[in-house]
Amino acid sequence: MDFNQFSFRVRYAETDQMGVVYHGNYPQYLEMGRVEWLRAIGISYKTMEENGIMLPVISLSIKYKKSALYDDLLTVTTRIHKKPLVRIEFDYEIHNEANELLITANTVLAFMDTKANKPMKCPDYILDKLNI
Repeated sequence: MDFNQFSFRVRYAETDQMGVVYHGNYPQYLEMGRVEWLRAIGISYKTMEENGIMLPVISLSIKYKKSALYDDLLTVTTRIHKKPLVRIEFDYEIHNEANELLITANTVLAFMDTKANKPMKCPDYILDKLNI
């Protein structure tokens, strides 16, 4: 699976006084997209961490196109385009319910062995689930 989509509603606490989503909330939406992408291929981020693997973000880029508003139904599309090695790269789009593009984004994460505190190769059980 190279992409996943999920939807959610913007909560009041995520907006400013004008009802516009604060720009700093979008990285959290991207994280939700990554977690749901992993879940969709049968991998629990929680289980990965319990097994000593973490995925810290090492690069984040967001291009803002249009504002999301309070109570908007947002859809996050999360994609990977290439087989991960030590790094895994995700591309994202977030649309509102009118299918207007709100942001495009990219993150790069590194597979880290928490016991050795060093980068590691992407585990085979993840590679086996990818169709890339």
